[in-house]
Amino acid sequence: MPFGYVSPEQEMRDKADFARKGIARGRSVVVLQYENGILFVAPNASRALHKISEIYDRIGFAAVGKYNEFEALRLGGIRYADINGYTYDRSDVTARGLANLYAQSLGMVFTESRKPYEVELVVAEVGDTAEGDQIYRLTFDGSVTDEHGFVVMGGVADAVAARLKDRFREGLTLTEALDAALAALTEPGGERPPVSQLEVAVLDRSRDHRKFQRLTGPRLERLLGGAPAGDAATAEPSEQEEGAGGPATAPEGDIDTGSGA
Repeated sequence: MPFGYVSPEQEMRDKADFARKGIARGRSVVVLQYENGILFVAPNASRALHKISEIYDRIGFAAVGKYNEFEALRLGGIRYADINGYTYDRSDVTARGLANLYAQSLGMVFTESRKPYEVELVVAEVGDTAEGDQIYRLTFDGSVTDEHGFVVMGGVADAVAARLKDRFREGLTLTEALDAALAALTEPGGERPPVSQLEVAVLDRSRDHRKFQRLTGPRLERLLGGAPAGDAATAEPSEQEEGAGGPATAPEGDIDTGSGA
């Protein structure tokens, strides 16, 4: 037997342990359904590096782990969506197709590279009804899970999921869903993160065409303050929020290019 030989089983276990430890070092991300769509919530103090992004009109993306690794996957997903939507039809771009693409990429890296990707992903697509919503969770080895209701990944995911399970129910309003997500992300006895350190977005089925929307600044503050979900999420921004130069730009509504702008 060659010196330094490691069995394939041991090598796979070592890679899996390595990836899990890297993912657990980050903060948890919560994705859950509410009455009008799908909500994404992540503690994130950075205003340039996003854990939550738009992939296509009805499809959102959330990730934990190494930023450079999941950012490369996100951009690859956008290219896939743009090419397929242009070549065939926009309805041919689905969360299931993206999940299969990511599963192949993650599985290949896990088996063929010395270092696996230290990432977990969620690809979510909002449907015309709650029954049509799709949420897929992908792990570092390319495994895909079809989730329903909610999913938690990264950090102390098991503890966060247990707290969220006690609060989650079908048909939550946006305000209730956000409150449940923040309660789950907050350690017992701890303080919730301020608005400036939260990244929140929705896939809102009631919006026309593009369903993805970031909730920031006054809009998010109104939600956290208990304003009616419809008023806070769909209200047009005031002149002060828009600025003197014209309508609101990213991250309020424009396409998320990943440039950090």
